[in-house]
Amino acid sequence: MMQLMGIVNVTPDSFSDGGRLGDAAVQHGLRLLEEGADWLDVGGESTRPGAVAVSAEEEAARVLPVIDALRRERPDVKLSVDTRRASVAAAALAAGVQMVNDVSGGADPEMLPLVARSGVEIVLMHMRGEPTTMMSHTGYSDVVREVWATLRERREAALQAGIDESRVHLDPGIGFAKTTAQNLALLHTLPEYCAQHSVLLGASRKAFIGAITGQTVAAERVEGSLAVALWAVTSGVRILRVHDVGATRRALAVWRGIREAPWS
Repeated sequence: MMQLMGIVNVTPDSFSDGGRLGDAAVQHGLRLLEEGADWLDVGGESTRPGAVAVSAEEEAARVLPVIDALRRERPDVKLSVDTRRASVAAAALAAGVQMVNDVSGGADPEMLPLVARSGVEIVLMHMRGEPTTMMSHTGYSDVVREVWATLRERREAALQAGIDESRVHLDPGIGFAKTTAQNLALLHTLPEYCAQHSVLLGASRKAFIGAITGQTVAAERVEGSLAVALWAVTSGVRILRVHDVGATRRALAVWRGIREAPWS
């Protein structure tokens, strides 16, 4: 069964729901759990196109109080930290996080050994360049083959570092150094790659949905995000990272009801 990962952005500038800091972020996370999130993904650095990096110290100062508070409020919560810095990941792991969601695919040389020692799960995402420059790196000969070849290389690096295969999830990086057409190609071919790997997909409210629907405000892209969610579950995605947990959970319940309905 596909799991839902609720997004908790502890940043002032995330593309869709920035500005939730401190207690506001904690309360948002608790609401997502009530709506049915299986995981909460806590991030302290925006990686939207054009976003400027923050220091590791600032990133840790944003996420650690939220992680601690969520753990106190809900000791059973499954937490992921959205970071590309091993130092931030180490602090979050010490606070009880069970997954590292790394948009850089483990580029920090300390990240994969850290995860291996900790025995937690990791998401390796595909991205070219940095958030500030990634949209200038959309030149591919074959976006689908090239993205998955890179992800396979990162997966092999994770295994070589000692991370158990069952704890590695791959993310094609929708919206990260990809055009709308390239995002759609990656989504269209998901079934082939979900049959081979554990895939996490993060496409919620992203710009390619607005390019199709004409919705310029990210928070208004719920219906398009639900369409992606239904395609994802049909394709075999293991974890779906979303803003709108309740709406996604209800859409999936109807999909599952149709699929499992008895007939004669």
